[in-house]
Amino acid sequence: MTHHLSYEAIVLAGGASRRMGGSDKTAMSLADRPMLDYVLDAVAEAGTVFVVGAERPTARPVEWCREDPPGGGPAAAIAAALPAVRADEVVVVAGDQPLLSIDTVRLLVSSCRTGDGAVGVDADGRPQWLAGAWRTASIRRCGLGADVSLRETLGRLDWIGVPLPGGAATDCDTPDDVLRIEKMLRIERMLRS
Repeated sequence: MTHHLSYEAIVLAGGASRRMGGSDKTAMSLADRPMLDYVLDAVAEAGTVFVVGAERPTARPVEWCREDPPGGGPAAAIAAALPAVRADEVVVVAGDQPLLSIDTVRLLVSSCRTGDGAVGVDADGRPQWLAGAWRTASIRRCGLGADVSLRETLGRLDWIGVPLPGGAATDCDTPDDVLRIEKMLRIERMLRS
């Protein structure tokens, strides 16, 4: 079955990674691949993928941009990429969510068909603002930029929560997260082979 989804994606990969000692965590290797490449796999059906952060080699072609100021936070990062988005819908994800899958992104996009958007919610029902699909016009209108709270700004839109399967929006914030998720990815790879 072929899925034809007309959306574009914004991947945030420009954070300071303070809990990782300040190194770029999306460039870290997990099970022999950069963390960012797992996220790019999850948005493989996007027409164009905009990565906000410092340019680096990736497994697939992407368009790069930077937020102003660099490190200005997720709302500034999304605002930096939004002017280039041409699709009616845009997926917004963090570059440190290596368990995100193409099926999860499809679920978010298909759930975004009514209202302004669809946001992944974790097992405790908390919205994961960096795992969502939005109508591009709606997210453009909400006034994202530097020093703007993503939670408050996107929270005012008409969105629905989508329960995410198996920790799909789990992010790698600490060295312990990296070890745990790398183990999961290696087991998953062994099961597939």
